[in-house]
Amino acid sequence: MTIIEELERATGKHIDPERTELRTLGLNHLSWHRGFTLDGEDVWPQVIEGYITALKAEEDPEWDPRTIEVLRMIPNYYLQYYYHTDKKLASQEGWPPSRAEEVIEIEKDLLREYADPNLKEPPADLMKRGGAYYSTVATQLLNAHYNDLGETHIVNTRNNGAVKEWPADWVLEMPAKISRKGVESLPTEPLPPVCFGLIAQVKAYELLTVEAAVHGDRNAAYQALLAHPLGPKADKIPAVLEDMLETHKTYLPQFWKK
Repeated sequence: MTIIEELERATGKHIDPERTELRTLGLNHLSWHRGFTLDGEDVWPQVIEGYITALKAEEDPEWDPRTIEVLRMIPNYYLQYYYHTDKKLASQEGWPPSRAEEVIEIEKDLLREYADPNLKEPPADLMKRGGAYYSTVATQLLNAHYNDLGETHIVNTRNNGAVKEWPADWVLEMPAKISRKGVESLPTEPLPPVCFGLIAQVKAYELLTVEAAVHGDRNAAYQALLAHPLGPKADKIPAVLEDMLETHKTYLPQFWKK
């Protein structure tokens, strides 16, 4: 909604979201926004220049403006963990409470509110949780599917050759047509190498994690941690992996077969 709000501020006119379309590609929590149309017209140059100008005006911008100037894309918020790792680690110096501990307390209150059968509006505390608009997106998807609207939405789905340069069996976060038939991946240009390199690493981590989970394969789990760019150093992986498996032993019996 921020892009629409900025365009409304620039044009002085109300913009119905149904008149717009956002072009996004990547993985879940690892995607880049790279295009935006209004009534079918590409307005991304205006959007990205406005975004860069806003970043330069901020004392502590979310992204380094030069990075956005070079990419000409807006990264998903979670890419801060990859692009500004030191900054994200430094922010943890203020803990406790950790973000996880905060969320646990927020969810206690939310679940208590959701238990009220008379509740008809999203609780205010939902905005503290993160993912506050997932319910809106889910409703839109259900509506498009049930009513055969053929709308374009950004979803996580199998590539199926839509990005022909990338493996067809990869699940990507990408534009798809939603109708009564289901989800149809739409032809999409690949991201540049600077993005694909990171995507390939994290996708390798995902695939190895699935392999480890399905077969209780400790070697695959080790490789998954080794593949992830934010994972522990190689000589620390045995200790990290053993601690994780021991802590969650009850839920991971496949790793403890004799």
